[in-house]
Amino acid sequence: MPLTPIQPAPRPRPAALFELTPDWLQWVAENRLWDCAPATMVDTMVNAGQPPELAAAAVAQMDTDPVFIAARRHQQMLRKLESVCANLQNVWQQAPGYAVVERRSGVSRDEMLTRYVHGCRPVVLTDVAHDWPALRRWSPADLRARFGHLDVDVQVGRNQDALFEQHKASLRQRMKLAAFVDLVLEGGATNDHYLTANDEMLRRPEFMPLLQDIGRMPPLCDPALLHTAASFWFGPAGTRTPLHHDTLMLFHTQVTGRKRWRFVSPLQTPLLYNRMHVYSPIDLDAPDFNRYPRLRDVTVLETVLEPGDTLFLPLGWWHQVTALEMSMSFSYTNFAADVPNQFDYVNPTIGNW
Repeated sequence: MPLTPIQPAPRPRPAALFELTPDWLQWVAENRLWDCAPATMVDTMVNAGQPPELAAAAVAQMDTDPVFIAARRHQQMLRKLESVCANLQNVWQQAPGYAVVERRSGVSRDEMLTRYVHGCRPVVLTDVAHDWPALRRWSPADLRARFGHLDVDVQVGRNQDALFEQHKASLRQRMKLAAFVDLVLEGGATNDHYLTANDEMLRRPEFMPLLQDIGRMPPLCDPALLHTAASFWFGPAGTRTPLHHDTLMLFHTQVTGRKRWRFVSPLQTPLLYNRMHVYSPIDLDAPDFNRYPRLRDVTVLETVLEPGDTLFLPLGWWHQVTALEMSMSFSYTNFAADVPNQFDYVNPTIGNW
């Protein structure tokens, strides 16, 4: 006959926790999970108007709450996973030249696949785009002459929103491409306006002539799929793409101007406070170690893409991009069928707290 499962002994919730509002209860639990100092937590609660006795009791009793104990158990499993990532990262970093983004020419298909795709390493290919007509043709004047009468969706007002990339849909504004060209030329260095991949203009037949300006593809790419997997970027010096990771691999060719790319290994994701989708709140150009202390252990790689350079961005690598000059660039994900490029991520939706 089946055995009757042993029921756990009842464990009542400590009294002080019942007196907290749900927001305060969550705040205490989250800060204890971050291992914040109890005395500092009590001071914060008192300064916010909580009675000193209640604050002290609630912080002290949280560690005995049954729900919190369950959270601590799951946290142990998460920390094991974090330690696995950290140990693998330490092995990666022992490789000669790890901290330098290689600049290569003449990379074969087999080496591209083995060393950079399977090896998950970023690399700059210096010889892929040397024959592209785009390098000789693309300019603000060329865009205005060929496509200025066409509408494009651009992001405007980015300087007014610290989360401009997450809120890109609300910053979308439609205008003639000629008007945007004038805005870029007359507005100087700024992050306030940018024509990004989100416009998807290269999916429209009227912009197909731009694809005729693309020449030889990198190893692993299928040229026949380019029209389904290409994106165009155009903006002034000063445009920024905040720290994030993509959900697939890509190539990115710089056509005019220069862009600085900064990278962080996907194995260091636990150090980047990734609480919302694929974004990190950290600015690698102005790191706040007081607010984000785990950032001190992050290794940042950096490279500057010159016109004609093609970057391979491997899966999951965090990156932050800044245009050093007025810039046009072209990204593409038209990998051949034998190089799978679809991956699933379970992204957090916590938001920044």
